[in-house]
Amino acid sequence: MALFPQPPVPAQIDPAEAHRLAAAGEALLLDVREPAEYAEVHAPGAVLVPLGGLDAPGALDAHREPGADGQLVLALCRSGNRSQVATDLLNARGVRTVNVVGGMRAWLQAGLPSHQGACSCGTAI
Repeated sequence: MALFPQPPVPAQIDPAEAHRLAAAGEALLLDVREPAEYAEVHAPGAVLVPLGGLDAPGALDAHREPGADGQLVLALCRSGNRSQVATDLLNARGVRTVNVVGGMRAWLQAGLPSHQGACSCGTAI
């Protein structure tokens, strides 16, 4: 069986397209903010892994690495800065990752769904 390279992944994606992909199960929405920020407001279904947890040696050993199954990862933070760092870090590890432009600020401005407070819609790693 021949292996074909996957098409290039864009470096960034707008919140509406990120929502569409995540809602359709075509991508994993990864929130790299801190737990208090996530509790304040987050995208439905977003998996919380703070940025510092992505870089810590062995921090994800007890959990499935986001995107390990080849699923596209959509990195999200408050404004898009931390998620760009996460995107670069995960892509360097071979995890196909795209930055959600503008982060949760742009997500909310676009009128996309959000949750507040403690919620079990996503998973904290």
